[in-house]
Amino acid sequence: MKHGDFSHLAKEYAKYRPGYSYSVLSAIIGLCGGMPSKLEAVDVGAGTGIFSRMLSDAGFSTVRAVEPNDAMREQGASGSRGTDIDWTDGSGGDTGLGDQVCDLVTMASSFHWVDFDAGCKEFHRILRPGGHFAALWNPRLVEQNPLLQEVEELLSQIAPNLKRVSSGRAKFTTDLTERLNASGWFKDVVYVEGRHIQSFTPSEYLGVWRSVNDVQVQLGKDRFGLFLERVAELVDGFETIETTYLTRAWCAQRSES
Repeated sequence: MKHGDFSHLAKEYAKYRPGYSYSVLSAIIGLCGGMPSKLEAVDVGAGTGIFSRMLSDAGFSTVRAVEPNDAMREQGASGSRGTDIDWTDGSGGDTGLGDQVCDLVTMASSFHWVDFDAGCKEFHRILRPGGHFAALWNPRLVEQNPLLQEVEELLSQIAPNLKRVSSGRAKFTTDLTERLNASGWFKDVVYVEGRHIQSFTPSEYLGVWRSVNDVQVQLGKDRFGLFLERVAELVDGFETIETTYLTRAWCAQRSES
């Protein structure tokens, strides 16, 4: 398994990963003019379609989900049956879409995997004049629950040199506002955030961990198995495990220059 390769995690990702803050989605819609029924959206790096389905449920006139990984895309298409979401193969640097085909481009928990300059150029190309790009993440606020802090301490003991890749509170987001404004492709960057709480059964909580790519890659099969065993012992006896998520989003308007 490699960093960024979710092929073996697709089923767990589809089954256990939580959605994003609806208040943040509402804020993005407001920045786009507040009338999703008149807007077309493209969700790039859509994974299993968690945010794609939120866009569809919010009433966007069309939603295209672009995902390069076959297994993730298949899970997404399967989980989106009954919707009008159109699934296609493509990436942040090459969506495979035509020029100026949408009003909103989103990347949910995936922009950190894309070459920044190539992605910005591609999103500018497929956006219509006045359109917006939104990059968002959904990190956990482990400090809100002592049990989650205990799990993180356990992870640090097993892997003292672990470097998290995908967290929305990681280095990638530190200067994202400045980078987007300086890119030449976007302007008027707005940052919004919203908290939401998800309750997991112990089995579901372990399932969330089984969907985490960077931890599995760095720990390897044996140490990751040990980690899951220790976590199972910690959460045994809990009816539910309350997890607070902080959806963080950067929304920028397409530059006309």
